[in-house]
Amino acid sequence: MSEEDQKEYTLEVDNELRFEIETKNKSCTVTLASGMAELFGTEMVKGKSYEFTDGAKVAIFSYHGCKLQLKGYTDVCYIAKETPMIQYLNCHAALEQLRVKAEEKNKRGPVVLICGPTDVGKSTLCRIFLNYAVRNGRRPLFVDLDVGQGSIAIPGTIGALLIERPAAIEENFSQQAPVVYHFGHKSPGDNQALYEILVKRLAEVTQLRLESDKKANYSGMIINTCGWVKGGGYKALLHAANAFECDAVFVLDQERLYNELLRDLGKDKQVVYLPKSGGVVERSREGRTEARDRRIREYFYGTVKAPLYPHSFDVKWSEMKVVKIGAPALPDSCMPLGMKAEDNMTKIVQVQPGTNLLHHVLAVSFAESTEDEVITSNAAGFICVTDVDTDRQTCTILSPEQRPLPNTLLLLSEIQFMDSH
Repeated sequence: MSEEDQKEYTLEVDNELRFEIETKNKSCTVTLASGMAELFGTEMVKGKSYEFTDGAKVAIFSYHGCKLQLKGYTDVCYIAKETPMIQYLNCHAALEQLRVKAEEKNKRGPVVLICGPTDVGKSTLCRIFLNYAVRNGRRPLFVDLDVGQGSIAIPGTIGALLIERPAAIEENFSQQAPVVYHFGHKSPGDNQALYEILVKRLAEVTQLRLESDKKANYSGMIINTCGWVKGGGYKALLHAANAFECDAVFVLDQERLYNELLRDLGKDKQVVYLPKSGGVVERSREGRTEARDRRIREYFYGTVKAPLYPHSFDVKWSEMKVVKIGAPALPDSCMPLGMKAEDNMTKIVQVQPGTNLLHHVLAVSFAESTEDEVITSNAAGFICVTDVDTDRQTCTILSPEQRPLPNTLLLLSEIQFMDSH
């Protein structure tokens, strides 16, 4: 669709308008002219224009039928009559019944793990379930274990967030006071031992959070996972399901995974198979990298609607305490007596600042010493090294906060970000 066209789309009952914008620096606006419609579980306001920019993959669904006006540029735009939304709604209704029971018996509400291979719509399903729960007056916890994309903080982290209101249509959930742990890699397989420690830690912290907040406790948790579901990825899924004591596991679009989980998870966990939406788009490797960069850019610079203004300043190498978690793996035969190779994966290694830090993201840790607590302390925030001056022995830092850096440890991430601002 070209830039200037304004088109009107009429959605029948249970239809969905799907569109994508892949072309850089293009955008479109959508307005609900009549009827009722929602985007991933958030209701649209009649007469209000919503703007979507490049990278947007949008599905606007209507249970009752509606008219939508679309103006601007889209690469693809069509109405879909076949969608799994009714099945998703039924799953939400079942979760809501469990919440009602939890409230009656003063117990924990449903804890749900959503899994499946990459690009089947796991994050979108989480968003739909969370939005529906909040619209029912609930306060669920959202847990994101997908270190590849990192929707709560940035890629290379896992975290949890209390959801109190629906996600804004053009953006995501409000990021008020999340708990975030630094992992520092794009896949759990890059350091499985560390990943499992962090998942276990997050499970303990979220459990305490629920115990301290009755409304959240009845509402339960929705947990998003990585798209790596074979070998170590499958092991990580089982570990998460057990660490969080999940009641139900929803498997999107892979019967093999569904049957494996059915076999391995035991009778107390319900495993449900769900189809993916036809609107889910497989991303190329470049597309995934771009999504990661966009996420980090939003962390520092905000969005078009809500811009942020980060600070840039120099820090002397002598004032930086940088460490990374995990020493290079050694075969068991080379390890000191009584140590295993995975002990090395959680070792704290001092990093000498220099050009090795250029473009790397660093987590600002709440930990003060390099003992055990470094691994399990949540991150206060993130900075990025945008320039290194070897003569003056300084690093130029992009930071959400003004100088000076807090006098704590900086944890090196393998995630890199080229600041193009």
